[in-house]
Amino acid sequence: MTKNKTAQKAQIGVTGLAVMGANLARNLARNGYTVALHNRSVEKTDALLEAHGSEGDFIRTETLQELVDSLESPRQILIMVKAGGPVDSVIDQLVPLLDEGDVIIDGGNSHFPDTIRRERALAEKGLHFVGIGVSGGEEGALKGPSIMPGGSAKAYESLGPLLEKISAKAPNGDPCCAWISTDGAGHFVKMVHNGIEYADMQVIGEAYDLLRTVAGVEPAEQAEIFKRWNTTDLNSYLIEITAEVLAQVDTKTGKPLVDVITDQAGQKGTGLWTVQAALDLGSPVSGIAESVFARALSSSNPAARTQAQAELPAGLIAATAVAAGDEEFIEDVRKALFASKLVSYAQGLDMLTKASKEYGWDLKLDVIAGLWRAGCIIRAELLGVIMDAYKDQTPANMLLAPGFKKLLEDLVPSWRRVVAKATAEGVPVPVFASSLSYYDGLRRKRLPAALIQGQRDFFGAHTYGRVDAEGMWHTEWSGDRSEINAEDSHTH
Repeated sequence: MTKNKTAQKAQIGVTGLAVMGANLARNLARNGYTVALHNRSVEKTDALLEAHGSEGDFIRTETLQELVDSLESPRQILIMVKAGGPVDSVIDQLVPLLDEGDVIIDGGNSHFPDTIRRERALAEKGLHFVGIGVSGGEEGALKGPSIMPGGSAKAYESLGPLLEKISAKAPNGDPCCAWISTDGAGHFVKMVHNGIEYADMQVIGEAYDLLRTVAGVEPAEQAEIFKRWNTTDLNSYLIEITAEVLAQVDTKTGKPLVDVITDQAGQKGTGLWTVQAALDLGSPVSGIAESVFARALSSSNPAARTQAQAELPAGLIAATAVAAGDEEFIEDVRKALFASKLVSYAQGLDMLTKASKEYGWDLKLDVIAGLWRAGCIIRAELLGVIMDAYKDQTPANMLLAPGFKKLLEDLVPSWRRVVAKATAEGVPVPVFASSLSYYDGLRRKRLPAALIQGQRDFFGAHTYGRVDAEGMWHTEWSGDRSEINAEDSHTH
């Protein structure tokens, strides 16, 4: 219900009442908190109160000053507006109205460098800034999302219990919310979550394409296959909803819905940010990158795709035909999907390990994996295994943890067969294939990087290491081609 602004103070204020902001406000109220509401257009505030005001205690405000005045001290204000300039605009309007020790929270999909900048600027003014990654979409925001808070540890003392109460709960009852680390860590972890999500969705799409193109399995039958897969170690939210989408029949045409959806995938930018940040860190997230590029290929130049369908030669290789619905092939695809999924998580966690060192965050990867067990888009049974792998140690790579090494022994032969079959049949599997190459790159005794270093030394005197001597070396390519110790040459 709506409360009089002077009668009671709110524990938290929410400004920005689009769907995510409105649902988080409702979630807070449902969990017993008095919530002050603000939106630039007061009509949205009134619409929320009209539809859902009975769900808990709300305070209606029309201005940011009223919002601030309605809050308990220290004030806690959650901003739920579009990332970028709009967040800065709201912060700039709020700062003059706040007192030292008050907390501003950004719950949008902000880019982590912006969060780092904002946290530093507000700390200088005596204000706390918390950037929280929120995953789970509209339903998660209302019923319990996965929450990844970063920023002021002091602010989390008062804010943490509130966020943990409204978060999703893991199967063992633990809240899917914990303080990640300082400044932009929360938004960084949410960004990597989304990068893994991109790759996860793409490998599911590749599995669907292979089952249909190579094995002739139609969507309705695939829906049953994905339901079955969801009872295996592939159990996850994305596998679950894939079965739902594939089972859906279009009400207008009677065709499978997937056949009337345009094959052009969109993106909002967090996958792109993940790849850009990985490049800055030197972290090889090839599967995640390929999933971003696959979306771009599907949608950036439809005219080129149309022309290529008519003009580019396929050059297919003769291969043994797969019988319609062949169970062995279907099982191979399941294993290839699971193996590629493992690589996506391994790449994401490797990126978090590098970021932890680069930004001084001391990220706890077992804790982060725990936050993803419920509420978020990539929630999966696999995350419990990942938690165990990182509980008391940090493996050099997730795939090197004992449990995963054993698992891969069973998966890899199927993975190779599927990638080879897809290549022969002309079915694009960018993440299946790049993930397998990443796996082989890890396990190869010698990589062609040796030749690349030779080339770099030839044209740019970039030097190289030797397998039989310490230091960095250079070949006198334009002279007598002798090898010299580069460090010695600099001292003489």
